[in-house]
Amino acid sequence: MKFGVVTFPGSNCDQDMIDALRYDLNQDVIALWHKDKDLSMFSTEDCVLLPGGFSYGDYLRCGAIAKFSPMMQSVIEFAKKGGRVIGVCNGFQILCEAGLLPGALLKNQNQQFICRNVYMKSENTQASITKEVTGRSLMIPIAHGEGRYYADEATLDDLFKHNQVLFRYCDEFGNIIEQANPNGAIRNIAGICNKERNVFGMMPHPERASSDILGNRDGQLIFQSLINNN
Repeated sequence: MKFGVVTFPGSNCDQDMIDALRYDLNQDVIALWHKDKDLSMFSTEDCVLLPGGFSYGDYLRCGAIAKFSPMMQSVIEFAKKGGRVIGVCNGFQILCEAGLLPGALLKNQNQQFICRNVYMKSENTQASITKEVTGRSLMIPIAHGEGRYYADEATLDDLFKHNQVLFRYCDEFGNIIEQANPNGAIRNIAGICNKERNVFGMMPHPERASSDILGNRDGQLIFQSLINNN
């Protein structure tokens, strides 16, 4: 399985993502530039990642400009063919702006940037990225000012009906409670996927929890689940 990591102007977690995959998980990783279009080196068994950061300075809306980049047009086609795509933090925002995932990411409820460890867990046994971590409370860092997931009630009901919710914020014991929700995300949603379960978006940063040096390897379990269930 090959991984491609896209760099946009303002990306700041692209190298973190590359290092986590290449050195902590021993994966084949190719760096991709936002102005390029070529994804011919990837098959639908591979995965393209959109990392965190502040693409184009978030000057319009988070991810709103990045969705028009040449590479994103190729990523959209890649996803439509069944290729795996993961968006983390700003990458999640880009996926929503590009229409690959439903809903939107709004300003945090407290109107402040939040950077700290949180807990989240998955109840999704069908998505490749969660199969091996289902039911487990994972400690993963967040770092965002606009991470509050929002969708209308019909969309939310559809997400739960089709098992598209990947992760929800919880406490360290796995209880999904309001007090464990760091940004006011509706129904404690921290990550979702599309109905085909090949496009994944999440606000917490698994690449920042994938190394012994960082004292936390919970994020590595998420990547490993994707790799093992390719």
